[in-house]
Amino acid sequence: MSDAKSLASAIRERAGDAPVEMGLILGSGLGHLADAVEGTAIPYDELTGFPHAGVSGHNPKLVIGDLLGHRVAIFGARSHYYEHGNAAAMRLPLEVLTELGASRLFLTNAAGSLREDIPPGELMMLSDHINFAGANPLIGEKTDRRFVPLGDAYSPAIRADLHRAAEAEGITLKEGTYTWFSGPSFETPAEIRATKVLGGDAVGMSTVPEVILARFFGLEVAAVSAITNMAQGMSDEKLSHEHTKTQAVAGAEKLERLIRRYLSDLA
Repeated sequence: MSDAKSLASAIRERAGDAPVEMGLILGSGLGHLADAVEGTAIPYDELTGFPHAGVSGHNPKLVIGDLLGHRVAIFGARSHYYEHGNAAAMRLPLEVLTELGASRLFLTNAAGSLREDIPPGELMMLSDHINFAGANPLIGEKTDRRFVPLGDAYSPAIRADLHRAAEAEGITLKEGTYTWFSGPSFETPAEIRATKVLGGDAVGMSTVPEVILARFFGLEVAAVSAITNMAQGMSDEKLSHEHTKTQAVAGAEKLERLIRRYLSDLA
């Protein structure tokens, strides 16, 4: 029995046998949504092989239960590449998610905007990404499954549903291309200029490895960025992680409304 199967079995013993419909990975400052779930919370350190989440603003626990009539699994923290240099750190949690029955993954993150029409406090739904970091979580995978096509990495069907949900809530939801930098240092003005040339609309330090892994496991994917700042060189803001956590609160309320409406509409 694989580690994922063993963990999934142990989780079902604590949280019940009903299949999970969807997983959610929450970004900086967005972990409070897990508190709305009626179910079971399991700290990561009780799940052998789950990564240690060493970033402030995250809540390292897996919460499984009901949210607006849907059985969800919420990951209150993610492991970032910059913590250890391992792009595949979230592979086991996502494999466990598939073992629990999920078919969809919804990711959130905090990001810096390169577009004046998507200022801090707004949301940007990912339509594509650029892997500026160059790392890949499937390096070392020995089967031909490693050749994952990413032309439809961000599900058009889920994106359409999210647009309808945003319209119903009166939320502006533009789409754009997210560019992944390894971090932990913020980008330089020259890197931001290069990203603009490449077609990036927002920058961040997460999400892309998880998207690749999710598609590897056959999950449909959607991702939304809460914009916390304009990218380096585009404003006079002084960037810091504390700034990111503080500004993430502004987008978190909209993001929670969006997720709730999306789930309600599915029901």
